[in-house]
Amino acid sequence: MISLFGASYAWNAPEVLILGGAALVLVLLLVLTLRAAGRAASLVSPLAQEVGWMARRVQALSDGQERLAGGLHHVSEAQAVSQSAMLQVMEQRLAEVSRSMGETLVGTSTRTARSLGELQQRLETIDRAQANIEKLSGNVLSLQDILSNKQTRGAFGEIQLNDIVTKALPSDAYTMQATLSNGRRADCLIHLPNPPGPIVIDAKFPLEAYEAIRRAETPRQATEAAAQMRVAVRSHIKAISEKYILEGETADGALMFLPSEAVYAELHANFPEVVRDGFAARVWIVSPTTCMATLNTMRAVLKDARMREQAGAIRRELSELYKDVERLGERVGNLDRHFGQAAKDIEEIKISSDKAGKRARRLDNFDFEELAVPVIPPRAAE
Repeated sequence: MISLFGASYAWNAPEVLILGGAALVLVLLLVLTLRAAGRAASLVSPLAQEVGWMARRVQALSDGQERLAGGLHHVSEAQAVSQSAMLQVMEQRLAEVSRSMGETLVGTSTRTARSLGELQQRLETIDRAQANIEKLSGNVLSLQDILSNKQTRGAFGEIQLNDIVTKALPSDAYTMQATLSNGRRADCLIHLPNPPGPIVIDAKFPLEAYEAIRRAETPRQATEAAAQMRVAVRSHIKAISEKYILEGETADGALMFLPSEAVYAELHANFPEVVRDGFAARVWIVSPTTCMATLNTMRAVLKDARMREQAGAIRRELSELYKDVERLGERVGNLDRHFGQAAKDIEEIKISSDKAGKRARRLDNFDFEELAVPVIPPRAAE
């Protein structure tokens, strides 16, 4: 029998069994609790260690934060100082840059103004050059108009010939537009002595044939232009030979003046047979350059002829010069004799002067004893 709470119960009573089961359950729960507590204690120790480590890390983080805050404060102060210094440097640099930019802008404006002035001058020069070019273009067009007409082209050749002749020869050595005995008028007649006699220069300008040669683009056109050139030049040679070579009046030859070096070069380069025809007809073709050389040769011939013409006068002048030289010699001799007589007279005057000087010195020293006392003869008694 078991007594519980003042009552007795049998061992196998349901109440006892329930209480026993409950007690057994409590014991089991206690055992399990103790076991769980042991396991929790074993688990809590590492956790405590972790918590302590975390606390130390938190403290370290706090210390680092404080140091970081101090560093940040120091950095902020240093940054503030740096910013202040940088601002000062930047202000100085800005002032320098502003001053430099001001000077640069002043210099640039000055150079720009100078450049604009020079540009203006160049533009004015270009304008003047343009005006000259336009004027020259008009002159070229006028020259083309002149050369397109045969009569004006002939006048152009005559003017150029006149300019060359007036520069090369004296005015009395030629006649422009001289009329010959056959009634023909020559562009220029050079008064050369005989032989060879007066020679005619006539200006011709076969421009159409030359331009046709320049414009030829096909062999046929070139052949036709060459034939035209041969016909034109040969006709000029024939006309000059028939009109201006007169026996007994002019030289046995004449000159054909081409007022174009290009035409002259084309003729001698590609038409030698025409030039030989001119030689055969005693008509010599000249250009402005070769005409000037020929006229200079004629000038030497004229000078030599005039020297020969004046040979008698030169001999007379030499004879008179010889007489003048003889008279000059005689007069120099007379002058020399006069100089000799004058020198002799001067020498005698010098001797007399010396004697007079000596007498004057003796008188000055009262050297009477040296004076010769003249002997006075006794006078006869009266």
